[in-house]
Amino acid sequence: MFKKTITFIAAAALMVTSLAGCGSKASSAANSDEPVTIKYLSYSAQPDHIKDLEKMIAAFEKENPKIKVKYETCLYDDYFTKLQTLAASKTLPDVFEINYENFVNYASKGSLLDLSDVISKDKSFDPSVYDKTSYDAYKYQGKQYGLVEKFSTCLLFYNKDLFDKAGVAYPNDNWTWKDELAAAQKLTDAKKGIWGTYSPIQFYEFYKTIAQNGGSMFSNDMKTVTINSKQNVETLQWMIDKINKYHVTPSDAEMSGQKNEDMFKAGKIAMLRTGTWMFSYFKDAKFKWDVALEPGNTQKAHHFFSEGVAISKDTKQAEAAWKWTKYFTSNKDSVQTRVETGWDLPAVSDSSVYDSFLKQTPPDNRKAVLDALKTLVVPPVVENEAELADTVNKELDAARLGKKTPQKALDDAKTEIEKLIQ
Repeated sequence: MFKKTITFIAAAALMVTSLAGCGSKASSAANSDEPVTIKYLSYSAQPDHIKDLEKMIAAFEKENPKIKVKYETCLYDDYFTKLQTLAASKTLPDVFEINYENFVNYASKGSLLDLSDVISKDKSFDPSVYDKTSYDAYKYQGKQYGLVEKFSTCLLFYNKDLFDKAGVAYPNDNWTWKDELAAAQKLTDAKKGIWGTYSPIQFYEFYKTIAQNGGSMFSNDMKTVTINSKQNVETLQWMIDKINKYHVTPSDAEMSGQKNEDMFKAGKIAMLRTGTWMFSYFKDAKFKWDVALEPGNTQKAHHFFSEGVAISKDTKQAEAAWKWTKYFTSNKDSVQTRVETGWDLPAVSDSSVYDSFLKQTPPDNRKAVLDALKTLVVPPVVENEAELADTVNKELDAARLGKKTPQKALDDAKTEIEKLIQ
């Protein structure tokens, strides 16, 4: 099942130049006479896995003493704005990380190096080390433009201490939205600032949540916009009702500028839909917590994220950039570092690498990560992905803030998306 469900994976991570507003460091690997320096830009290493990245770079430089990797990290919220600016000015770094949602956009605009010739000439490179469908996902018009790096998914995180205190049974695989609501109502204590459940009302959460109700943003052939369907309107109303009608989710005012993950870690949110990349952040929480499959309404659906590595078409160090890209995504030690540190999971063909991951705690139920792959949904990908997300987010905000009804907001979103994809 893993082989089939991971088909939509796509990731790209590339080496990059320094960005204004981002932290930059050079690795402390062994030096050699006038080594070639390549630049690598990452968002997923920030903030919890910078030391892990440095460990990979040090090992790579030891193995390749004539290549030096200078890395830079940016927070995800800033990353793609910066990347877009660099691409427009043709100053992309040598190698950079890129997610599935943005890969097509950069490949279609000619910003990425075609790896086909490099791969055919590199007799030491074996594509079978990657999950085949994941590897193929970084092809555009039949050519390879990146290597898949890793994947993550979203689950329902829950505070076991709050559940125990309220006498509520823990979430299980059979839970539905109604079960979640019933538990959230018992867990919520607004006077103490404790909320039963939280999921953001935004593009990437919405496309997955509508899938849990049998909906979608587009028809299967991507030619018809279906965002304003009956199932989707019902879903948006459900998401808003958890704030305004049932009061089990905090409003913006009640969050007072706090991030949902910080509130969960502080013991203020009992159930939180978020990604497996939060395992390391929540590891030292002062309460017991675990994860479960997300509740659905008519079916299960879990968001699937993937990142990869790509090389700038304008790099002056293509050979060195390729060596780092290959090492970073598939080297045995790099793969093991990802697994052992919880830095998401490598998209490799050898499933035995997940054995050590499953034995780590917290959470106890790491098996849910792989179980979620059976009901994956991926975001609809268009060339102007950023504009699509912005358009949908604008209408979701209007509905969330009561400026439009869910029906009106999604009707307007349909009109704008149709203009966007013409």
